[in-house]
Amino acid sequence: MRSEDTPFEGGPMDGRVLPVLLGITGHPPKTYRIPVPDPDGGPDTVLVYRRVPRGPGKIGLSHRWKYAYAPEGVPPRRLNWPWSKPAATPPGKPDDADG
Repeated sequence: MRSEDTPFEGGPMDGRVLPVLLGITGHPPKTYRIPVPDPDGGPDTVLVYRRVPRGPGKIGLSHRWKYAYAPEGVPPRRLNWPWSKPAATPPGKPDDADG
């Protein structure tokens, strides 16, 4: 597998560059989790970093990535099935054309 040296910004890993494995599309994962063991033997702390574009590439496309610290963690994903109801329904009756 290929890896790419990817910089980290913010948080405890600020300024470090780590080799990150690339997926089959040639991109690093969208989130990168780093478990940090507790020195007192308690539960591990997990640092979460999100993938963001590093900047414009040679021809205006972003080919490179960096990781930015996400102190709030990763928002939970909601399944989006075609038959699922939307999160917020618009006001009015479904048969009302005027809203």
